[in-house]
Amino acid sequence: MVNNKKVNTIAVLLNVDEFDDFEAFRAYFKELQLLSPKHRIIAYSSNDKLELNHWDTIYSPKDFGWKGKLNNIDLKNFIQEDFDVLISYYRQGGLELDMITTLSKANFKVGLSRNDERLYDLIIDLDPKQMNIFKKEFKKYLNILNKI
Repeated sequence: MVNNKKVNTIAVLLNVDEFDDFEAFRAYFKELQLLSPKHRIIAYSSNDKLELNHWDTIYSPKDFGWKGKLNNIDLKNFIQEDFDVLISYYRQGGLELDMITTLSKANFKVGLSRNDERLYDLIIDLDPKQMNIFKKEFKKYLNILNKI
């Protein structure tokens, strides 16, 4: 159930194989005057060898066990957090990305992909490289929904 409260905390789920500019989101949150220190950005890579770099958390297939059991404490904490908005910023999903989107306790879920429309409350159908278009559309819908 989506509530009517204003957006304070935002989480972003990236697929670094498609888009890896996490700083673009941090700058965008400042632009929207959403300054909560609780914003989180996590990134998924299909490459198990990718080094932890700038992301809050990076995970890969090795972080999932038998029957989809989460083996990463950061992921477990992420899905338990009550974010106001989760932005699933990927088009090329996969079980790992969709699972985190599904398990997230975020109040309002925004996605880019129509592969499984049940995952999202709002879909902004575009390529992840079209960040400027996403920013404009996301802000427009937050205003329409009276969330900012």
